[in-house]
Amino acid sequence: MKFLNLSHGSLGWNPELTARWTDAAASSGRPEPFSCTPAWQLAFHDAFAPARRLFIHAKDNNVLAFAELTLLSGHVILAPIESHWISASPLLGPDADDLFAEALPFISQEYEGHAPCFLLSGMERGCELFHRLFLRLSPQFRFLKQPVSLQRSASLLGGMDGYLSRRSGNFRSKMKKARRKAAESGILFERVVPSGLKEADAVYARMVAVEEKSWKGKGHCGMTEPPSLEFYHAMIRRLSLYRGGRVMFAMHEGRDIGFIFGGMAGSCYRGQQFSYDTDWKAFSIGDLLQMEQLDWLCEEGAVRYDMGMSDHPSMAYKTHWAETELSLHACLLMPRQARL
Repeated sequence: MKFLNLSHGSLGWNPELTARWTDAAASSGRPEPFSCTPAWQLAFHDAFAPARRLFIHAKDNNVLAFAELTLLSGHVILAPIESHWISASPLLGPDADDLFAEALPFISQEYEGHAPCFLLSGMERGCELFHRLFLRLSPQFRFLKQPVSLQRSASLLGGMDGYLSRRSGNFRSKMKKARRKAAESGILFERVVPSGLKEADAVYARMVAVEEKSWKGKGHCGMTEPPSLEFYHAMIRRLSLYRGGRVMFAMHEGRDIGFIFGGMAGSCYRGQQFSYDTDWKAFSIGDLLQMEQLDWLCEEGAVRYDMGMSDHPSMAYKTHWAETELSLHACLLMPRQARL
């Protein structure tokens, strides 16, 4: 076992471990499986905190993935690598508790024989892993519950007909009219699964060009601004290595006027970004892109559409698209002798 210092953009790092980590995330049963993948986690590392030490270890079908955070007090917390939204679980696999317990002595050696704090997040309500860890480690650690966050998801069971049956009549009518208006205006949609870094870079350049013409780009608050620019670029590049990205462009007379982007974790899709040229606001391009993306996902046999966090009032629009609200639970494991 060892701590790692990954250089910025180290895409080729240990492809076997990356594949095992991706598979463990997809089969984890966590509320946000895509955020548990290295495509999300290491993209955050690349863009936001490339200097941090990482501890990533796999055994059989289990994976640990932590990043070292040092507080102003000097205390250390090992947290999920993506430590902004903190939607992922750093412990994956059926025996992740065994792997965690096995790693504790090594980790303690790194800190002069004293275990640091650990932030465990992205867990479902009533998580069995939490229960097993508590029974095993409560003599050594205090388990301090953290605030719960919420995310929205939509079932894709039953395909597009099933999905639409769970929407309101007003929603279905609105989308039907928007689709008809778009078709009459010559708006077309292109599906892209980037394969390899060269194609990922070209596709991302198209996305950024659209974003620059959107209200977010014009307001300098979207993915054209660092570090978001680097984050999503790193993500689409990592996804391209195993064809895990899904990008849809809305086009008119050969010109891109909108895009939607997300990635797959097994049979679950996680939306990331969508945007459109403000000149086309009257055509509901954002809504149309989501509908076209859903059609595509249903054709591929995807079972769920994850839309990410829904805690903030600005995320209220997600209630129209996703009927299920899942809770993500977190806990800080603090050594009993420690004081933060």
